[in-house]
Amino acid sequence: MEISRRGILQISALGVVIAGLLPRMAFAARNSVRSMRTGVQPNGKTRLVIETTARPSYSLIYGENTLTVRLSNAAADNAIEKKWASGTLVKSVSQVQDGDALNVVATLNRSIAEIPKNQIMVLEPNGDNEYRLVLDFVAGTKTAVASTKTESDTSDTDTPKKQIAKKHIIVIDAGHGGKDPGCIGKGGTKEKTVVLSIAKKLQTQLQSAGFIAYLTRTGDTYLKLNERASIGEQRRADLFLSIHANANPSRSMKGFSVYTLSEKASDEEAQKLADAENAADKIDVSGFEQFSKDIRIALSSLQQHAVAEMSQEYANGCARAFNRASIEQQPGPAVRHAPLAVLRSTVPGALIECGHLSNKSEEKLLKSSAHQDKIVSAIVRSIKNYDFEV
Repeated sequence: MEISRRGILQISALGVVIAGLLPRMAFAARNSVRSMRTGVQPNGKTRLVIETTARPSYSLIYGENTLTVRLSNAAADNAIEKKWASGTLVKSVSQVQDGDALNVVATLNRSIAEIPKNQIMVLEPNGDNEYRLVLDFVAGTKTAVASTKTESDTSDTDTPKKQIAKKHIIVIDAGHGGKDPGCIGKGGTKEKTVVLSIAKKLQTQLQSAGFIAYLTRTGDTYLKLNERASIGEQRRADLFLSIHANANPSRSMKGFSVYTLSEKASDEEAQKLADAENAADKIDVSGFEQFSKDIRIALSSLQQHAVAEMSQEYANGCARAFNRASIEQQPGPAVRHAPLAVLRSTVPGALIECGHLSNKSEEKLLKSSAHQDKIVSAIVRSIKNYDFEV
């Protein structure tokens, strides 16, 4: 038997049944609203964010000056945190329990047009945040007063954006370089060589797709981690991607993984990877501690939160793109978190481990132009599908 996170069910060893003594909703509800907030987005859009304790299954109902978000199998919580921004289309938001479903009713200043699918996102838990249903909408012609079914996995759609409203800037960081070869495969393949090849191909493909793409290094050059991160800042990048290849004591280990910045590693392996990647600066250690201190001072908590949220959203999409391209995933979670110095920046970003050079078969793959092209295509697809306004 399962109940919400706010409840605790205890059944004695004698099998005493206590379900009948508690309200039915306490057992049926597996989701609840944790917080709600509104904000103003570019081009006059209003953003409504509903944070839930479990991944939301929802539908939208458009009414006269109202938008109702119907959450399946959810319970109301009127004590939740609410943050309402001024200048939005939302006047107020209320929660109405309807059996096992919860209707979150937003009363609007004006009716709105039906929200396009690419303006609806479900963000995965990240840091202090749980699941977030994000809706961006504008005033417009009211649709029929009827339910528009929107599945809970809307964010998993793999349809590229029709247009790139502006030329978004991507900075591509080929890991290691110069006196730092990175990991070296049993066949002698150097990480710094493989990732530079992938980075150059990625730059070409992104430019062809209408993006502006820069490389942190174009040759066999050594760069400190803070220098790499600062290039993203200087270029005013919308996304920073650090390309790497992995190594593992177990020669059988293989597969890709994607990392975002976190002060605490998501698992022991993530911490080991962070230690290994951050050790690159120990080749020339002066200035590293100062960089970390300066970055921590420069980043406000609000900015850190926004960057982490956007980085997480990209990383999830990147992992999906790799999976759909049939690129083997490392056992365990595809997206992990670690205190990676190269990602300490005001720019959203991720570190992509494209595979394991320590695995004989994957070393061979990573050296091949065809497999590198496959990796590049997956990354390009993930960028096209990424919502830069998250």
